[in-house]
Amino acid sequence: MGESSVMMTGENAAFLEALVARYLEDPASVDASWRAYFEGEGRDLVADGAPPATPSFEPRSVFAPVVSKNGAHPTQSAVDFAVLRSQGRIAQLINAYRVRGHLHARLDPLGFKPIRRHFELEPDFWGFTDEDWDRPFSTAALFGPQQMTLKDLHAWLRETYARTIGCEFMHIHDIRIKAWLQERFERRKNHCDLDHNSQIYLYEQLCRAEGFEDFLGKKFRGAKRFGLDGAESLIPMLSMILEESGRQGVTEAVIGMAHRGRLNVLTNIMGKRQRSIFTEFDDRAPEKMIGRGDVKYHKGFSSDVLTRFGDAMHLSLSFNPSHLECIDPVIEGRVRAKQDRLDDAARKLVLPILIHGDAAFAGQGVVAETLNMSGLEGYTTGGTIHVVINNQIGFTTEPKDSRSSPYCTDIAKIIQVPIIHVNGEDPEAVAHVARIAAEFRQTFQRDIVIDMYCFRRFGHNESDEPAFTQPLMYEAISKHPKVHEIYREVLLKRGVISKDEVQEIEKRLLVMLESEFDESRNGGPVEEDTLGGVWKGYTGGPEKNAHDVPTNLDDAVYDRVLEGINAVPEGFTPHPKIVRLLEKRRDAKNPDEAIDWGLGEMLAYGSLVLEGHPVRFTGQDVIRGTFSHRHAGLFDVNNGAEYLPIQHMDPEQATFEIHNSLLSEAGVVGFEYGYSLDRPEGLVLWEAQFGDFANNAQVMFDQFISASEDKWVRLSGITLLLPHGFEGQGPEHSSARLERYLQLCAEDNWQVVNLTTPAQIFHALRRQVLRKWRKPLVVMTPKSLLRHKRAVSYRRHFVSGAFRRVIGELELATTESVKRAILCTGKVYYDLLERREALDDVTTALIRLEQLYPFPEAELRAALAELPELDEIAWCQEEPENMGARNYLHPIFARVFAEGPPLRWVAREESASPATGSPKAHRMEQEDLLDRAFRATNDPSKTKGA
Repeated sequence: MGESSVMMTGENAAFLEALVARYLEDPASVDASWRAYFEGEGRDLVADGAPPATPSFEPRSVFAPVVSKNGAHPTQSAVDFAVLRSQGRIAQLINAYRVRGHLHARLDPLGFKPIRRHFELEPDFWGFTDEDWDRPFSTAALFGPQQMTLKDLHAWLRETYARTIGCEFMHIHDIRIKAWLQERFERRKNHCDLDHNSQIYLYEQLCRAEGFEDFLGKKFRGAKRFGLDGAESLIPMLSMILEESGRQGVTEAVIGMAHRGRLNVLTNIMGKRQRSIFTEFDDRAPEKMIGRGDVKYHKGFSSDVLTRFGDAMHLSLSFNPSHLECIDPVIEGRVRAKQDRLDDAARKLVLPILIHGDAAFAGQGVVAETLNMSGLEGYTTGGTIHVVINNQIGFTTEPKDSRSSPYCTDIAKIIQVPIIHVNGEDPEAVAHVARIAAEFRQTFQRDIVIDMYCFRRFGHNESDEPAFTQPLMYEAISKHPKVHEIYREVLLKRGVISKDEVQEIEKRLLVMLESEFDESRNGGPVEEDTLGGVWKGYTGGPEKNAHDVPTNLDDAVYDRVLEGINAVPEGFTPHPKIVRLLEKRRDAKNPDEAIDWGLGEMLAYGSLVLEGHPVRFTGQDVIRGTFSHRHAGLFDVNNGAEYLPIQHMDPEQATFEIHNSLLSEAGVVGFEYGYSLDRPEGLVLWEAQFGDFANNAQVMFDQFISASEDKWVRLSGITLLLPHGFEGQGPEHSSARLERYLQLCAEDNWQVVNLTTPAQIFHALRRQVLRKWRKPLVVMTPKSLLRHKRAVSYRRHFVSGAFRRVIGELELATTESVKRAILCTGKVYYDLLERREALDDVTTALIRLEQLYPFPEAELRAALAELPELDEIAWCQEEPENMGARNYLHPIFARVFAEGPPLRWVAREESASPATGSPKAHRMEQEDLLDRAFRATNDPSKTKGA
């Protein structure tokens, strides 16, 4: 309660004196409750215009008599110290309930959660006796009655903070938020003001939720559905959130959730026809799903709905694998993209809603990563409403074994947001907190968490036997009534509904479900996933659907982009080294000036935004670049101001945003993947600090990026930049684990490239946007090549070139003497080139596979056709034999070279670790690799690893 929440004990005896002094200087500087007291019954304390002397203290006494300025004891009329003492204790009791009232709340529908007495919530802890029970006290500190007896106050506080709603919000530093929440909680004692129709609506929603699950259980016995049984109040909660959000101006909501209750949400919130779900249970066309698709409780859906109040909203429930919370950052990315598309700078039009499980919310690290994004400029979505379906168990694991915190939601306190616990069997309390959450999000643009206590009626899935491990809990559940039955009795008792109306509601629901079921069996139509909306005009499928488009720039555009991305405003002073870098980059107008990797990248980004394609780029330290090669942002050495030239090239250009990310991989990759789902016309990039740092985001690559088209018919054009190359930096800074991405390649699901020139990255990035074929792009980006004297391009490569999937022999004056071709990819090409020159070898050609997948067979054959006298082909890679591209290429090369020439493999020896930690050992290995690559065809002396 602000200042008045400080406990008056001997340890802070000066509190009152300081408080009065502040009041006398500025009444607005003290808490409203103390201001009301000083202006009322405590006015004598400040009547003489000066604070009293520091009071003395006795045990269990708040204030002893205060000596006035002239040394005399004030009279009883001057200050009633008994009242003051008691008022201080009243303030502490009120504050105790605001802080800890949730500990006494009746949250568990089963009654298994013990409610232990917390002494601070009892009046006797504060020194009150039975004689005080009927005494009136000022309660101006409350957003409620201004005076109550102690008895009434205690009951009032218990009703507000220790009933079926438990509020955690006093940990928040912002007093505006605390005051707002106090008003919402206290004005009606945490009760919801529901009219007659709303009460009926709540009951109908509960009936629909429970009826749907019961119907599925009867019609499809034994089938897994991960039902909502025991947590049916989720449906009215979501309905109320959406209703209130619509009234607050939200036009679109994106929902993410795991599998439990998804089918129920699909039909009762999203509006998916029940017959479609019934058809999926029947699984009548398996031949259409061979090798593709997903289980029904992982699928997504979108729809346009009208709330009860006539507000139109577009709803999206995103697909989700079984990896529970990994959908969280994906949803946030999708929402951010939608907000950007709508120019919703206030971030009030599109709402993210994340539905969690209790064990997952406490246990999954991506939850903390997602929460951490919520207040960051590059990732904020204006607040998320989190709903935890608290089953009070995780599969078979109890809370005592799954978390160290009292609540599963305690992790959310890291971002200073309110957490409201609610008993799921009090539907009106559920509706109340849902409305508060929706209004809070729109008011403060902050996250809010609703922790709905419930239970899982049938165990982890419907065929599971939970009594094996939780016999007492499931004995209680077996005897426990359903929530719609409990609420029905409440409404009947109130006279809100009659028994005839109850029967009519339940009958109408059953008739509808039976009708939908009959239509599903009679071949009723089923909604098909299609690429519409912002995805109209884009395509997926095999690469043959992709039509190559020009990616070069005409001379005028090249010059304009080059000037724009290197411009510095007047009065801005970059670092001297950056000044020289910009000067060198501007020299690239000269046809003979070498262009490095960093400039090649920037030319791609600048040309795309100038042509109207937005670019979003995030990752750790990407503004400068891990290896100090990019410098997309400039920083004034005099005042630290940041300036991004690429954002100021033209008033009509598209947006360019680049953000140094939080130190996260899974969360950030998930966010950018989500962003790409709703921004097909733009370039969305994530760069790993080192390529193998992407290991921390492996679930995003496996479950989403590589497989979403096959599972959910969802396309993405996300681009992943993964620094890769063996340069003696050790096991963790050498390999981006190329083999893992190649192992995931199938059905032209994405593109994997390992590029060797600045022009190649330029054309690859532009091709990624300008083609209408949308696939993720995985790029093995270089480290040492960023400044390699030979890894350069020239103006002509940008104004007349194109992306080359395969680069054939370029350096030899003639290929007439070539007998051997060494195929390779990436940075090792330059090592091979230098070794060939050192050997003065004119019999070996070097061919680079710039695109590894989809495999460019036609282009490779064309490059080899230029070498008609080949006796041998070798594949050379830096990576160990069990890593890199070798195992991916083996079956491809076996087919391509089935009729010769002979094929030889050159790689480091197989290894459990990608690379050595010794720089000298690295050089020895590299020498051996190059020796074996160029050994004579008939030389048996060096065969290890070949």
